Amino acid sequence: IVRTRTKCDAVLLQGSKVRYIASATIGYDHIDTSWCDSNGIQWSNAAGSNAESVGQYILAGLLEIARKKEINLADKTIGIVGVGHVGSIVQRIAQALQMHVLLNDPPRQQVESDIKFVSLDNIIQQSDIITFHTPLIHDSAYNTYHLLNHSTIQKLNPDVILINTSRGEVFDTFALKSALKDKRIAGAILDVWENEPEIDVELLSLVDIATPHISGYSADGKANATKMSVQAISRYFNLPLNDWEVQTLPMPDNSVINIDLNNKIFQQILQSIIPVCYSINDDDFRLRQNPADFEYQRKTYPVRREFPNYTINTHS
Repeated sequence: IVRTRTKCDAVLLQGSKVRYIASATIGYDHIDTSWCDSNGIQWSNAAGSNAESVGQYILAGLLEIARKKEINLADKTIGIVGVGHVGSIVQRIAQALQMHVLLNDPPRQQVESDIKFVSLDNIIQQSDIITFHTPLIHDSAYNTYHLLNHSTIQKLNPDVILINTSRGEVFDTFALKSALKDKRIAGAILDVWENEPEIDVELLSLVDIATPHISGYSADGKANATKMSVQAISRYFNLPLNDWEVQTLPMPDNSVINIDLNNKIFQQILQSIIPVCYSINDDDFRLRQNPADFEYQRKTYPVRREFPNYTINTHS
């Protein structure tokens, strides 16, 4: 059972007795799937396991950058690139915020006709905020490596804010740095970086919110991924664990939130509530203080519970 930092390829596995790899992650670009398939090694990932966690990270990021830049999100257009498990949740969140939503997902567009997708060019030209939720794909019709590059940045709205919680290599670091330094874009939120854990410190200094690849690191998401991995192995080896799941998770320290609704619009109410459930600024602060501890911050990440574990008491 692995996560993204274990490269499952011939170097690791040649001559081993490994028969099954369960990755407790959404992505699987750390697995050489072709080599595994040709060498009789089965594999699985935990698709969708931490999608809610990433969606809630996006909500926290949107609310925080809106506060910093005095943006009314209800007036903005958000482009969602990649509308799988995570992108669909982000779509739901954006609609709840009364944002205008544009969807881009070429693989889905090819097989679905009942959903209105738009081209990446339309997303780039029309969006105030663009958030990326794609797998990392090289050398195919659906290539996502450096999907954001010097060419695409030239077409962006100068007031656009970019968000990446997918894979660092989806963004061209040098192109993004240049755009931020030259103020060709308004800002960026990054949870993923090229060359992790050796991240670009100059880029770190330029983005609005920076975190160490933890958007999916809620305790709930980790428990889901672990459950899916254990059950997959159980099914493959015929073990009595097909229904296994994590039994208990620690509750938040302050699970009851009291909020005054007086003279507040919906966005302001959320800006009061969400940081209590999850402070994205705490993660940002730790990374800026010690960027060299990127991997350590992931390994020692504090317990973070998802929003349904909180109770909200309102008064007006």
